[in-house]
Amino acid sequence: MKILKRGNRPTLHSVIGRGNLLVALVGVAMASVSLTLLGVLALRVYADNNLHLIARSISYTVEAAVVFDDKTATTEALALIASNEEVADAQVFDQQGQLLARWQRPETGWVSDLELHIAKAFLEEPMSMPILHQGREVGSIRLTGHGASLMRFLLSGLVGIILCTAISAWVALFLARRQLRGIIKPLRNLAAVAHAARIDRAFDKRVPPADIAELDNFGNDFNALLDELEAWQSHLQSENESLAHQANHDSLTGLPNRAFFEGRLMRALRSANKLGERVAVLFLDSDRFKEINDSFGHAAGDAVLVAVANRVRAQLREGDLVARLGGDEFAVLLTPLHKTEDAERIADKILASMDMPIPLPGSTQVLTSLSIGVAVYPDHGATPGALLNAADGAMYQAKRLSRGAQYTAGSEHPAADVQNRS
Repeated sequence: MKILKRGNRPTLHSVIGRGNLLVALVGVAMASVSLTLLGVLALRVYADNNLHLIARSISYTVEAAVVFDDKTATTEALALIASNEEVADAQVFDQQGQLLARWQRPETGWVSDLELHIAKAFLEEPMSMPILHQGREVGSIRLTGHGASLMRFLLSGLVGIILCTAISAWVALFLARRQLRGIIKPLRNLAAVAHAARIDRAFDKRVPPADIAELDNFGNDFNALLDELEAWQSHLQSENESLAHQANHDSLTGLPNRAFFEGRLMRALRSANKLGERVAVLFLDSDRFKEINDSFGHAAGDAVLVAVANRVRAQLREGDLVARLGGDEFAVLLTPLHKTEDAERIADKILASMDMPIPLPGSTQVLTSLSIGVAVYPDHGATPGALLNAADGAMYQAKRLSRGAQYTAGSEHPAADVQNRS
């Protein structure tokens, strides 16, 4: 079995167009041939009747000349009539069957030959008619018809067939294109939407209405399917976004987790290296979290963590990032940073935000504080791990000096107020 390649397959446009054109041409050809044959038959009957009338006229005219056996008069009379009628050959015989007179149409080249061939093909055999005088046969006439009229009819019929075929072909193409617009356009719209949905995942596109009922129903069903696919895609996107958020964020505080923070820190360091900028990392640790958690319970500890996360986030700039690393440890990414004092200033604002009591479940309030370590790229580390370790070490240095303080890596003394804020 021969298998057509995709590129060699005919289009619906070409199939329907060729089909309509073929049907129109076949119909016109059959009708033209049928009418031509009917015309030929009618013309043959007419030619035969006309030949009989011509023979009868010649019979009356040459009757006297035949009776007196006058060849000259017979020839003149025969030529007078035959030359004006569609006769190719006319012969007059006497009573004994001897040729008395004969007239033949002069040869005029291939046109005359063609007329004779047409006459032989379509007209009857040469006809004979007796010449009567007072009821007695005195001779006979033998006539052969001429095909001039028949040839003119056939030529005009051929021209008519060609014209009708050309007009019918044009009408068929016009109607085919008109019909195709109602079929091909909806199918092309459907194919374009299906292609966009398959290639670009554009499930929001829809097939426009069609004039043909079946195609319109097909488009409506396809649109309904796209509605379901779009809803399913939205559901999957929502689920994926939710899963991605859960994978990268802390479920209690809603802050990014350690993995998310380290990824952002790595990208920030790469950008800072290319642009020659500075980046700061703040490492935060609650000073009284274990005490509060042991004294008031885990619910109180969770409330403290949520409050700390909200207060720290409120002190940051739009492009900064705060994350919960685990337990009561938080980290802040400040980018870009113009100078170290800017990081220390933000750390001061965070420390000051802890001055207000934190409400706990059961109408209880508690005060807590943070210890903050500050590390700056590239002064205190060139990699995410080195920068986090420097900030972590600075945070422990702040704890050793005083609760509720900050310390910048590499400093000899705390850069902030070291009074106990608890």
